[in-house]
Amino acid sequence: MTVHNIGIGESKRGDASDGTLAQAVGGRLSRVDGPAKITGAAKYAVEQQLEGLVHAVLVESTIASGRVRAIDTAAAEAAPGVLQVLTPDTIISLKTAADWFGTPPPDKPYCPLARDITFSGQHVAAVVAETFEQAVAAAALVKVSYDETPSIVDLSDGKAGDGIPIDAMTKEWGDASTAFASAPVRICAAYNTPREYQAPMEPHGLVARWEGDHLTVWEPSQWLDGMARTYAEWFGIPFGNVRLVSPYVGGGFGSKALALSHGAVAASAARMLGRPVKLVMTRPQTFTGYGGRAATRQTVTIGADRDGVIQSIVHRGVNETSMDGMWVEPLGSVTSIMYATPNFSSKQNVVRVNSVVPGAMRAPGENPSAFGIESAIDELAYEVGIDPLEIRLRNYAEQDPHAKKAWSTRQLREAFAAGAERFGWARRSPEPRSMRDGNQLIGWGVAAGTYPVRRAYGEAVVRILADGSVEVESSSIDMGQGTYTILAQTAAETVGVPADNVVVKLGDSRFPRAGVTGGSRLAGVMTGAVFKAATSALDQLVGLAIGDPRSPFHALQANTLVVANGRIASPRGDGPDVSIAELLDSVGRDHIEATGDTMPANSTAEDRYKNYTTIAMSVPHTEGDYSRHSWCAHFVEVRVDEDFGTVRVSRVVSALDSGRLYNPKLAESQWKGGIIMGIGQALLEEGIVDRRHGRIVNNNLADYLVPTNADIPDIEVISVGIPDLHSSVLGGKGVGELAIVGIAPAIANAVFHATGKRIRDLPITLEKLI
Repeated sequence: MTVHNIGIGESKRGDASDGTLAQAVGGRLSRVDGPAKITGAAKYAVEQQLEGLVHAVLVESTIASGRVRAIDTAAAEAAPGVLQVLTPDTIISLKTAADWFGTPPPDKPYCPLARDITFSGQHVAAVVAETFEQAVAAAALVKVSYDETPSIVDLSDGKAGDGIPIDAMTKEWGDASTAFASAPVRICAAYNTPREYQAPMEPHGLVARWEGDHLTVWEPSQWLDGMARTYAEWFGIPFGNVRLVSPYVGGGFGSKALALSHGAVAASAARMLGRPVKLVMTRPQTFTGYGGRAATRQTVTIGADRDGVIQSIVHRGVNETSMDGMWVEPLGSVTSIMYATPNFSSKQNVVRVNSVVPGAMRAPGENPSAFGIESAIDELAYEVGIDPLEIRLRNYAEQDPHAKKAWSTRQLREAFAAGAERFGWARRSPEPRSMRDGNQLIGWGVAAGTYPVRRAYGEAVVRILADGSVEVESSSIDMGQGTYTILAQTAAETVGVPADNVVVKLGDSRFPRAGVTGGSRLAGVMTGAVFKAATSALDQLVGLAIGDPRSPFHALQANTLVVANGRIASPRGDGPDVSIAELLDSVGRDHIEATGDTMPANSTAEDRYKNYTTIAMSVPHTEGDYSRHSWCAHFVEVRVDEDFGTVRVSRVVSALDSGRLYNPKLAESQWKGGIIMGIGQALLEEGIVDRRHGRIVNNNLADYLVPTNADIPDIEVISVGIPDLHSSVLGGKGVGELAIVGIAPAIANAVFHATGKRIRDLPITLEKLI
C-alpha cells in the first residue's frame, strides 16, 4: 500500500495562477508521486525487505525447439548457499488457470518450467539461494541437455506457411475485389513491422510470501485483481487468500497485466521452502519472459477514382504467434474505420513461430494497422497528385463505416486544421526532394490515428475523516500516467476540499476493486467511480449538517448547503460557516464513508468478480447508438542526410481529441510519451533473431535501441477534444495509447517526401535509403 499526501512541494502550485483551479478536475496539478520518486522515497514492489528473504534465479533454454533430455543439478545443489534447485521434476504441481477472458481452463496440471521447448529463453529450471550472488553462480552450474528439432524463427521462414485464418477478424461490406479491379486508380503495397519490446525501465520481478494458505505477492502490476485470480487458481486456494501489492510501477506498456511463469516459479519456491522468495528478471530475460509486439505483415490495396475518392479497400494481414499460445494483433482495426469506402474487405491470419507468446504493447493492433493504411493513403495521394492532407479530408468518414453508427465525438477535422496551421503545412512544397537545407533533405509528412474508448466498471471508497481530510482507496494502480493525481482532483472537486487535503491509496488488492489498467480505460473508469463515491460522501455530510440536532446548521432549516475549500456554509450566507472537521466533531462522527460502484444496479456477486478479474465484461466501444474513439493527426518534419542516409525527426506537431482532459499536464505528457515511442518504432526498434538458433541477439538496452533525449525534437501537442459524455461520466476519452498510433507512418511519409524513396519495412534505417 502506498499513501500520498496530495499537493506537497511542487504539486501544490500546479501551473495555474489560481491554485484552486489547478487542483480541480481539468487543472494542471503536477504529479503528486513525483517528489517521492525523485527523492528516493518511493518504494517499488521488489524492494520489500522481509525476514528470511531468499533469492531465485532462472535457467533458460538455449534452443528454440525440442525437448529437455536431462538436467544435471548436482554441481548447483552443492554450491554455497543453495537451498533448492527447481526443475520440471521437482517443482510442485500447479493447476491451469483461466485466461484473461475467464475461459474455463482444461483440467490438467500446469508447470511453469518447460520440458517441451518452443522458444529460446524458455524457463527450464530455477535456483534458490540465500543471496542473489549465490543463486546467480549456482544457476551457471546447471547443465541442460536437449533433443533439438528444427525451428521456425519468424514470419519470413520458409517453413512458416500461410498461417491460420482468424475468422473473428474478418470485416467485409460491398464487393471490394470487384470494385478494386474496376477502379481507375489502384494502389497495392505490403507493409511490415518487426518484433518490438516494451523495455520498461523497471524489469519484471516479484517477492512472494506464504503465511499458511495465504499468499502475498509484491509485484509490479497493471491488474492486481486479475493477477490475484491467476495465483489463486494456480495454487487452488480461495481468491480472497491472495493479496497483490503494487505501490508503484516503473513502466509497463502492456507487459505487466498478467501473472506469468516467473511468478509461478517464485511463488512455488516460497511455498516449498516456507520462506519469502525474491525473483527479478535480468534485462535479457525480459525479452523472452513475456511477449512484446508481434511482427506483422500487411497488404493494403486501395481503389479510387481520379479525384482520390476511395472506392475500395482490400486488406490482408498476418501476425506471428507462438507454438503453444495464441495472440492476435488486430490489423484491420484502423483500416476499417479511418476512411469512408463503399466496399471493404479485411482478413487476417496468424503464423506459429518458435517465440514466446506475443502480448499487448501500447496500442496493440491499432499501431501496426495505422502504419499500413496511413502509408497506403499517402501513396494514393502522390499517385493522383493531391495533397496528402486534402486526400484525407476528401475521404473523411462521417460515421463509423464498419459499425454503421454515429461517432460519439470525432474532432479529427479540427485536429487536421489545428495541426496543419501550427505546423505551417500550407508552405509545403509538394514534390519529393524539393525541400532541403544544405546536404539535408527536408520532408514533411502527415498521418492520422485513432484508439477505441474501452470501457469497464470500477469501484472506490471515499472517506471524509475527522480532521477534514479526504481519503480515496482503490486497487487500481499508477504506472506513471497520473492515477494518484486525477483521483485526488476528482475527490477534491466533488467533496469541496483542497487537493492538499486528499490522500489517495492505490496498489493493493485488498482495496475496492478495479479492472485492468490497459486499453486507455483507467482514467474514465476510476474518475467515474471516485466521483460517485465522493458525491455519496458529500450527500451524507450535508445530510448530517442539516438533519443532526447537534449540528450548528440544524436550526437553519436549509435543504442544501455549500461545501467549498473544506468549509460548510449556507448558500445564502445567512448561517454558520464551519470547517468539515468542526462539523464532524459537533455531531460526534470520526468519519463518513461511501463506496462508488459503477457496476449495473442488478449485478450479482459473480458479475462483480468476473468484471474485476477478467475482461469478459468490458463494454464494447460500439455498444448502443455510438461508436466511441479518440483521434489524432500528426504532422512531422524529418531531415535526411543526403550522403549518409541518416534520418532525424526535427519537428512534431500533433493535434489530439481525447475528449475532456482531466489534467492537461498529465495528458500532454502521455501524448508526448506515445509520440516518442512512435519515433523509436519508426527509426530504431527491431528485435533481431539469430536464424540458426532462434535467439534474440539484441536483448539488452545497448543493442535494442530506444529513443534517448538526443533523438527527440521539440514536440508540440494540441488538444482539440470536447467533452464526450457518451464515453465516460466526466467526458474524457482514452489518452495513453492514442498518440503512438500514426506516428510511424507520418515519419515514413515524411521520409518519402524528403527522398522520393518509399520505405514500407520498419524501422527506417540508412541501408534501406542508400
